[in-house]
Amino acid sequence: MKHAPPSSPVGTVYLVGSGPGDPDLLTLRAARLIGEADAIVYDHLIAEGVLDLARADAERIYAGKESSNHTLPQNQLNRLLVQLARAGRMVVRLKGGDPFIFGRGGEEIEALVDSGIPFEVVPGVTAAAGCAAYSGIPLTHREHAQAVAFATGHLKDGTVNLDWPALARPRLTVVFYMGVGGVAEICRQMIAHGLPGDHPAAVIQNGTTRRQRVLAADLATLPAKVEAAGVTSPALIIVGTVVRLHEKLAWFNLQQTLPQP
Repeated sequence: MKHAPPSSPVGTVYLVGSGPGDPDLLTLRAARLIGEADAIVYDHLIAEGVLDLARADAERIYAGKESSNHTLPQNQLNRLLVQLARAGRMVVRLKGGDPFIFGRGGEEIEALVDSGIPFEVVPGVTAAAGCAAYSGIPLTHREHAQAVAFATGHLKDGTVNLDWPALARPRLTVVFYMGVGGVAEICRQMIAHGLPGDHPAAVIQNGTTRRQRVLAADLATLPAKVEAAGVTSPALIIVGTVVRLHEKLAWFNLQQTLPQP
């Protein structure tokens, strides 16, 4: 009687954050795992040069999510991670920023748990922290803001369902991810729910990279400034009086000497 060969051991999936754009902000653990992985499933907004750390024989699978253009729908991506791990492979699921901050990391590890796949999460520097630091805008400051909130600005049909009264508060810094396409609606809602039109606001494009641009304005004027400058994703919006510190505290000045995109 022949016995079936033993099945391959199940591999592990590592959800790894690659940071906001500057490859030097990658964590040491993230760099080590990328270099050891059998397969890397990576997103659109990963730090430039990070894939160069992978083994030459590692499989690279692009699963980028751009606005209205998802290479792999989320349910298919979840199944792919399960299939790769069941084949006994060490898998790095590489994401921009941090996997648990608007990165759908929770959804993906729920699928792994449901399928009995072992996993680990490797945090990354999220865009809010990285881009604010590189633009000289402290997210908190004793004279300006004692709290900070992260919100999604990814609008559908020109609207977004957020708790605007909670966000439109003084002495609060609000960072909107994926919001540049809806900057006019965001600014309108913040004014409509109590903030003055001259309340400081900024957009940071390509933060922490050599292509970084910072447009500092206020809620009333930021939409027109963004449109005139032709700002596109990746970009985030910061609303709060901490934006006033940008000009004084800006230290990452490569954008002043390089051609603008």
